[in-house]
Amino acid sequence: MTTHAGPLYELTISVEQERAAELEHWLDELAEKSLQKHGIADAHVFICSSDAADGATRICQFQCTGDRAFNELLDGFFADAESSAAQEFGTAAKISSRTLREDDAPDLPAAIESPDCLNCGTRLRGQYCGNCGQRASSRLISLWELITEAFGDLLELDSRLWRTLIPLLVRPGRLTRDYLEGRRARFMPPFRTYLVLSVIFFVVAFFDPRDDLSLLFEPEPEPTPEEIAEKAAEAAAAKQEVLDELAQEGIIVGAANPQDHAEGEDNDEQDPETGGNKVNINAGFNFEIDDETGECLVDDDDVTDLPLWLKKRLTPERLERVCERIGADKGKTLIGLMLDNIPVALIVLLPLMALVLKILYPLSRRYFVEHLLFVIHYHAFFFLILILEILFARISALLSIPEAISVLVLVAASLYIPVYLYMAMRRVYGQGRILTFIKHVALVISYSVGAALTMLGAFLFALFAV
Repeated sequence: MTTHAGPLYELTISVEQERAAELEHWLDELAEKSLQKHGIADAHVFICSSDAADGATRICQFQCTGDRAFNELLDGFFADAESSAAQEFGTAAKISSRTLREDDAPDLPAAIESPDCLNCGTRLRGQYCGNCGQRASSRLISLWELITEAFGDLLELDSRLWRTLIPLLVRPGRLTRDYLEGRRARFMPPFRTYLVLSVIFFVVAFFDPRDDLSLLFEPEPEPTPEEIAEKAAEAAAAKQEVLDELAQEGIIVGAANPQDHAEGEDNDEQDPETGGNKVNINAGFNFEIDDETGECLVDDDDVTDLPLWLKKRLTPERLERVCERIGADKGKTLIGLMLDNIPVALIVLLPLMALVLKILYPLSRRYFVEHLLFVIHYHAFFFLILILEILFARISALLSIPEAISVLVLVAASLYIPVYLYMAMRRVYGQGRILTFIKHVALVISYSVGAALTMLGAFLFALFAV
């Protein structure tokens, strides 16, 4: 007969030998304080018998009343206890924790009732193999079972998918902390979570059924001449507004308003040698388009200010071909290639930000892969919150929700992103509020710089591929 005691939370702290008495006194007070918390049935402090001459280890075990109470304490009292220990004894202390549960498996069945696993050959002791996880039954499944197995993680409320998404969204740092402490089977693997959410995000954000599934839709009626003229006027007004802004900021050299030219003259500046239209941009290239042939004309002077490594690749001939291809489809190919490169750029960003965390926490004694795990979980959350924002914006438009409410919700969700990062850093790394805030600001700045560089790299790769 098996009992069903609640989980046991074990906190282990190692300090210098001269601070052993101080650690015992602190743990005794923590154990006494814990008995006043709802969900904790008992608490005990133990002295490790293998204390070295240069260090002392003490263990405090908290007996919880059940799994629900344990989950609440894990994000509350237990997390605060570890953070307080880190503040009390400094970075020199080694702090670790784990969860112990009673093995409620029944006695091993008789040998005649325990066949070997058909997949790996391990002796079975239940419905699933303890080594590879395959189901013990070898019968053929029905079509309905095949479908439910395919969509089980999505439809079952107790599946690993939902047990991963909910804490990922509302409990910053919980998944990373549980994974590092060995509680992994109940959640989806970190990188798989990141890939699934990134794919869903790009589908939700950029999938247009009328473009990608145009065969299923009837063609829209041809616009009338009046509608064409109205759209042309709106496009011209929008173009002129952009040109005015660029001219005011000094990006475009020359008159941006048609009224600045004499009546009857062309609004574009004419190149004196080729007679083609010329657009001068202070921060970029000078592309000239010949009026007669429509070809792009690029001079050697257009690449003189570029870095040497980029100048060798962006030759005038190559720039001319890029200009012609971009002009042929109005930049659609370039935009498509840019969108294709963004997922790769974000994956490149992951180890860069993990390296920043490694620099920010030099005394944490964490491996690089542990910092990488933190970044993967944060990026997965970032994709999840963006998916929810996009879906909410579209549903708000369909249900005619007041714009003020929609904007307020979207702004609140956007502000939650940096707050989430701060809370996750504090929970995973266990440092004080002020120190965590300083490192949070440094990490946000590093994220901005890293994202800008990776997006620039994605743009350059798209430009070379045009």
